[in-house]
Amino acid sequence: MKRKVLAVLVPVLLSAGAANAAEIYNKNSNKLDLYGKMVGKHIWNSSGDNNSDNVDDSYARFGIKGETQISNELTGFGQFEHNLNASAPEGQQDESTRLSFAGLKFGDFGSFDYGRNYGVAYDAGVYTDMFVEWGADSWVTTDNFMTGRTTGVATYRNSDFFGEVEGLDFALQYQGKNHDDQVKKANGDGYSTSLSYTFDGFSVVGVYGKSDRTDMQSADGYGDTAEIWSLAAKYDANDIYAAVLYGESRNMTWTGNTIGFANKTQNVEAVVQYQFDFGLRPSLGYVYSKGKDLGAKNGVGGVDADRVNYIEAGAWYYFNKNMNVYSAYKFNLLDDEDAAITGSDTDDQFVMGIVYQF
Repeated sequence: MKRKVLAVLVPVLLSAGAANAAEIYNKNSNKLDLYGKMVGKHIWNSSGDNNSDNVDDSYARFGIKGETQISNELTGFGQFEHNLNASAPEGQQDESTRLSFAGLKFGDFGSFDYGRNYGVAYDAGVYTDMFVEWGADSWVTTDNFMTGRTTGVATYRNSDFFGEVEGLDFALQYQGKNHDDQVKKANGDGYSTSLSYTFDGFSVVGVYGKSDRTDMQSADGYGDTAEIWSLAAKYDANDIYAAVLYGESRNMTWTGNTIGFANKTQNVEAVVQYQFDFGLRPSLGYVYSKGKDLGAKNGVGGVDADRVNYIEAGAWYYFNKNMNVYSAYKFNLLDDEDAAITGSDTDDQFVMGIVYQF
């Protein structure tokens, strides 16, 4: 029975960033949950030449989720999540705020929040962001418009279409201009939207986003706007998780310091996993991204090249819901010619890790 319960819990832990949060306060209609994990991890690079990849990569991550019941239909909420690097000398470790937002939920009318949160385009990316170590790196990127975690987003979400259609969810998001003095991490005003439907263990989702580019970004001659669209589907039932994604971006995806932003990318991701009732969860995933017209100026002189192309094979072993070990190997299929254009790495990588989470 204990292993059967674990087989149900593990997929939930993998898909939810907060794992199984510990309630630390619940009084007078106010609730506060604490969650986190400590990870000991080491990555080996096949060539042994790239020291930045052949190193310890341990870290700790903590978060707080709060909720207050204002009335029968109105609920206030907030979330904060912070990451602490543990792989550098003491006093030199990096740290970062991953999430920090607050909002209101109006019963079946949906929720609205503002702050640092996931971009709505990630509603598709999350389907395949289930790899053991790598994955979800064809177009999903932190602080890249609204494709991953990002700053200054106002988000409206509605579940079950105002309570009328079970499984039909949609979201709308607006992002104001940020980081005008940067190229890679900047964005102009923009919006994104998602629509998903879940039934009998199957889910499908479509996302679209469009943003203004800053003056520094549009100086590359690619135009004044950046776009992303993606379709994804998954099956999550009977101890099986399988997902596939296709998406395209325009003037949005960073492709090395030489190329800068890709004029266009075409992206495919897929992953399949099986949860054994004794705690083992093997995983097999594939990511491919092709850049189109890279380096073109005003539509002239561009080349096509693969940006990302690899298979990941790995597995977790869960001792219980709080403790697991994992290992994965990345078979890099990118050839030297394409890597020379995009500035990508061609080495295989191997990782081993141990995790305590709560």
